[in-house]
Amino acid sequence: MITARVTKKQGKYYSFSCEGHAEYEDAGKDIVCSAVSMLVINTANSIEKLTENAVEGSDKGSITWRFKESPDEKAELLMDAMLLGLKNVREKYGNDYLKLIIEEV
Repeated sequence: MITARVTKKQGKYYSFSCEGHAEYEDAGKDIVCSAVSMLVINTANSIEKLTENAVEGSDKGSITWRFKESPDEKAELLMDAMLLGLKNVREKYGNDYLKLIIEEV
């Protein structure tokens, strides 16, 4: 199962992590993993290239990032879009493949 965790601080996005394998199909054929990976990687790249927000993170085995400062409207919108996509994947393929955790710290 893929676990995607979104953390908010005072209502603003603070960090994100994603790890695991959906196990919907064999590695290399898993459309759920592909969809989640594409959404997450595209969001990370978009935040880096299309906004002025500084993030720090890692993509070794899992993907994690943390905003160094409170994200601006563009980054918030990109995160909202990623969450919408992840929720759509979960609705389409079920809770057995993607666990989405949204928490306030």
